[in-house]
Amino acid sequence: MACVEQDATPTLQWAAVNAARLFPSALPIPLPFTRNFPVDPIDAFWHIMNFFAPAVVVGLLAPMLAKLLWWRSLKGVSWARLSRWATGGSALMLIAGLVFFGRDGKMATYGAMVLGCALSLWWVGFGPRRG
Repeated sequence: MACVEQDATPTLQWAAVNAARLFPSALPIPLPFTRNFPVDPIDAFWHIMNFFAPAVVVGLLAPMLAKLLWWRSLKGVSWARLSRWATGGSALMLIAGLVFFGRDGKMATYGAMVLGCALSLWWVGFGPRRG
């Protein structure tokens, strides 16, 4: 009965204590910005602006590229109208992704944002809202 397995927790505790002695910088250090501070209005403003920044960029660039590619078909639709609808569709998909996933920055949300932009460009440029 010499091959009886012992509990591994004392060995792990010993390894953790020795690692802390050898590498003191590896210890978890509480950082001052990890506390829950209320968000002031300027931080809230920049947080909202950074949340909608991808929708604005896609909403401004996609109509420009669409007008370059399909310039004959989109001659009667202004770039400002296309960009308003594309930005709105992109922003709507960002909000839907935030509600659905509970956080922002998911790749699925960005994919849905591109689809929302493309659908709104089609709707205004080629579909029933053309005019």
